[in-house]
Amino acid sequence: MPRWLPRALVLALALVAAFQLGSWAFHQLTGLLINILIAFFLALAIEPAVGWMAARGMRRGFAAFVVFIGVLIVAAGFVTLLGSMLAGQIIRMVEGFPDYLDSVINWVNAHFKTDLKRVDIQEGLLRSDWLRNYVQNSATGVLDVSAQVIGGLFQLLTIALFSFYFAADGPRLRRTICSVLPPARQAEVLRAWEIAVDKTGGYIYSRGLMALVSGVAHFVLLQALDVPYAPVLAVWVGLVSQFIPTIGTYLAGALPMLIAFTVDPWYALWVLIFVVVYQQFENYVLQPKLTSKTVDIHPAVAFGSVIAGTALLGAVGALIAIPAVATLQAFLGAYVKRYDVTDDPRVQGHRWRSEGPGLLVRARGLWGTRRRTGAERHDDEGTGGDSS
Repeated sequence: MPRWLPRALVLALALVAAFQLGSWAFHQLTGLLINILIAFFLALAIEPAVGWMAARGMRRGFAAFVVFIGVLIVAAGFVTLLGSMLAGQIIRMVEGFPDYLDSVINWVNAHFKTDLKRVDIQEGLLRSDWLRNYVQNSATGVLDVSAQVIGGLFQLLTIALFSFYFAADGPRLRRTICSVLPPARQAEVLRAWEIAVDKTGGYIYSRGLMALVSGVAHFVLLQALDVPYAPVLAVWVGLVSQFIPTIGTYLAGALPMLIAFTVDPWYALWVLIFVVVYQQFENYVLQPKLTSKTVDIHPAVAFGSVIAGTALLGAVGALIAIPAVATLQAFLGAYVKRYDVTDDPRVQGHRWRSEGPGLLVRARGLWGTRRRTGAERHDDEGTGGDSS
């Protein structure tokens, strides 16, 4: 046996063991890594506001704290308003359920010649095995929902903590990263960081402005139709339609349509028409003007990036896909050498035309030649007949 063979076997086994250990650790820490990624993008989003406050004499840590408190107050107010609206609707449905049940029973008795009574239906429902099994399953599901809520709160706390540290200690983090790189690489890292801050912050702020415009427009419509909870529904439409990619518009419009349907079915139709028309206005007029200087990427690229982000990281990937692709596009654009485009008509969207006559012109010329030849042959035949 060669002397190097045992050492090579031990090294190969050690590499396999290290790979297995690293793979296991990565799968175990996937949730934490995703939380850190979300926190990093949130820190990039609030970096312009924190930097603006720090440039005016405020301590960077306190500036980050003020921004986080403002975001927390806005989020808590939105959740509170939305929860109160949903609670009010549920209470109204529960209070009106007996009357609705009576109307259904009367309709059934009138059309099917039955003699149903609400008391009999309620007693049968309370004594049914289906209700007993449903209550037992719900009691078990409450524990699962409670565990999920606690886990979600802990996850939000983790994201907020890392976001605060990234925002408050941004310069220190950049110095730490640059300290292990040569000067040329340091300039590239700082440039990429600046591009990421500009693109992510621009994406968030442009979306916030479009959410404001969308909320105001839908509030005017809902208020004109006298739909209840118009302010809360307007805020819901503005935020959900802008910050949930692709399907956010349809999710946002479903709730106002449902509430409007309880007032008048025709109101729901008007809300649907307005949502569709406003979406076209936003896609072709408002969004290009607001995002042309912040997140200037093609709509097809944005849609593909959302699909790819969803496939890789789920909802988190869908949210951070567009600013990540915009950052990558801007960073690569600084290193891609571009040339002057030729004057070929095909570049301008026109078909190539040769120097000779076109196909239609040649066809007309050939048809005219054939007609003249036929006419001359007919004249020759007529002349020959007269001479004979």
